[in-house]
Amino acid sequence: KRILVTGGTGLVGRAIEKVVADGEGRPDEEWIFVSSRDADLTSSSETKALFERHKPTHVIHLAAMVGGLFKNIRSNLDFWRTNIHINDNVLHSAHECGVQKVVSCLSTCIFPDKTTYPIDETMIHDGPPHSSNFGYSYAKRMIDVQNRGYSEQHGRRFTAVIPTNVFGPHDNFNIEDGHVLPGLIHKVYLAKQSGSALTVWGTGKPRRQFIYSLDLARLFLWVLREYDEVEPIILSVGEEDEVSIQEAAEAIAEAMEFRGELVFDTTKSDGQFKKTASNAKLRRYLPGFQFTPFRKAVKETCAWFNANYANARK
Repeated sequence: KRILVTGGTGLVGRAIEKVVADGEGRPDEEWIFVSSRDADLTSSSETKALFERHKPTHVIHLAAMVGGLFKNIRSNLDFWRTNIHINDNVLHSAHECGVQKVVSCLSTCIFPDKTTYPIDETMIHDGPPHSSNFGYSYAKRMIDVQNRGYSEQHGRRFTAVIPTNVFGPHDNFNIEDGHVLPGLIHKVYLAKQSGSALTVWGTGKPRRQFIYSLDLARLFLWVLREYDEVEPIILSVGEEDEVSIQEAAEAIAEAMEFRGELVFDTTKSDGQFKKTASNAKLRRYLPGFQFTPFRKAVKETCAWFNANYANARK
């Protein structure tokens, strides 16, 4: 197997690279991690050249334009156009090069805004996503549509996974544009340096399921090797492991030994209140899979951030 990982230097790509290097790789697997420096995946010719150069038999497709709530609100059209181009180019090049299997990465924000909980894999197309990030959400949904098309017309084994909120080392810790957990880690670091209060955007009440990037990496390897459905699979901790943003902020404060006050800026948007996902399908396949406890994973991520602050803050 020659496994090409797009978005290979991002949060999940780095986690897969570490898990493979730490003994989860197999002798018959060659892993190739590429980033935007290797090819502009919004360009069909550059994407095609990348595939012809590496001749992969398998692909893990992680590359995407991503960002937190406020970046999405500002740039929905950009998120739609960029991600549609990337996904179409990657899947079409994989098809043309005879790739045996592609595993793409979706997101729980693709699910309908108005829905019942917990959400599961059958509900992706049941209604519009939340208005705050409709561009990104619809672009990601279309991967599922394309996977079905390549399967029906060409017999391709293209599938996708739907992780809940991923965090860990090598995340985007940018306060303005990053996701909630890495943004909070950076904020706690700065509040500790300056001796000021920690300001959390929103009420702190929204709830999320967070998955540690190294756990997700191990599950990606299982999907690549063992999972044979075209239909996506949710990769997540259980519903009982959902935490509020306030609880997440408190866990970070504890991990970073921050003793200051927590203040909630309720003028800032909360985004979706919750998007509780069911991991029942995953549990049917892997009943014994052990997730890293949330506070332990937060502690490890904070330790990595402290040790790599100069690069992480960018």
